[in-house]
Amino acid sequence: MTIQDYMRTLGQQARQASRRLAAASTAEKNAALQHLADAIRRERTTLLAANAEDLAAARANGLETALLDRLTLSEKGVEQMAEGVEQVARLPDPIGEISDMKYRPSGIQVGKMRVPLGVIGIIYEARPNVTADAAALCLKSGNAAILRGGSEAIHCNRAIARLIQESLAAAGLPAEAVQVVDTTDRAAVGELITLREFVDVIVPRGGKGLIARLLAEARVPMIQHLDGNCHIYIDSAADPAKALKILENAKTQRYGTCNTAESLLVARPVAAKQLPALAAMLTEKGVEIRGCAETCALIENAVPATEEDFLTEYLAPIISVKIVAGLDEAIAHINQYSSHHSEAIVTEHHPSAMRFLREVDSSSVMINASTRFADGFEYGLGAEIGISTDKIHARGPVGLEGLTSQKWIVLGDGHVRA
Repeated sequence: MTIQDYMRTLGQQARQASRRLAAASTAEKNAALQHLADAIRRERTTLLAANAEDLAAARANGLETALLDRLTLSEKGVEQMAEGVEQVARLPDPIGEISDMKYRPSGIQVGKMRVPLGVIGIIYEARPNVTADAAALCLKSGNAAILRGGSEAIHCNRAIARLIQESLAAAGLPAEAVQVVDTTDRAAVGELITLREFVDVIVPRGGKGLIARLLAEARVPMIQHLDGNCHIYIDSAADPAKALKILENAKTQRYGTCNTAESLLVARPVAAKQLPALAAMLTEKGVEIRGCAETCALIENAVPATEEDFLTEYLAPIISVKIVAGLDEAIAHINQYSSHHSEAIVTEHHPSAMRFLREVDSSSVMINASTRFADGFEYGLGAEIGISTDKIHARGPVGLEGLTSQKWIVLGDGHVRA
């Protein structure tokens, strides 16, 4: 069977399964999800062994450090995967929800009903937990899913796929409701993103190369973000202890995630007092500082930043630093250089915090909190299908509601239009 025939078969099966899944009861969907969570815990050893096999191959192939970090599945990660699935099961089922019902002068009632999107194709690199997260969210929101994970995680993805199939069968749902593409051939991606007949939306989760390719080639609508150049702004009214704690977490907890802070802005009135302590912490953690001229004058080990540095998502122990006049310049800098993912202000001045929330044009904007909170699990979505920096349909972490649409419904009793 050719790749084209294989992907069309997956698409046809997904479309058929989506009809059954759209009509599935909440109890059926939750039963499958609970079974999956239990199976993930039961097969912890199997999943970790499969991940170890993937990691060994990735290291042998010279996979970069940031991708190795994303690929790694720990004991804690397995438990978090199971917890994420359970959290999705506990969330209210959005499907069939009716809202905004209003009587019209004609006597009819008009409102909206929440419905699944249909078939969702998800393309992702390196992270095996995405297989479980995506399956759970698509299942609960009544969507069939075609999952194409990165070749780096093929063994772990296959192991998780077997558990998903087992769980669907246990709940009496069609196995084709969630299909994991069982080939590492990159041509499968090219086929998936053009299957308009069978696939309603594509959600890519990966690096700039993947997203750029899909933007150029996809014929199916996408929910995506290109990169995560996230900012921390230390305001002139910032608490120094909070600033240090937040920056440390936002930049150094993990380097390879899209919600890691890549840029630090410091208000000029407090730069001489606060920046040395912030820089000392970063240096102790092994983070290279690339700063503006004022930063380099204050911080001995800082290297001059280029224009490109302020645009870069490093995914590495590197951070760009700029001293700004105050809130106005900070907002202008973020809106110019940010990838519109997640930004945070550290301040005790309420009016400044409110202006930052209103005027920063990003999908998540935070006051006195680390940008590392910008994900579905922390936002109470159970898990996320991805993070969208688009402004249409879904923005920020995309959970259940982001995987649904609304259709108009009309209730009458023999009404006809005059």
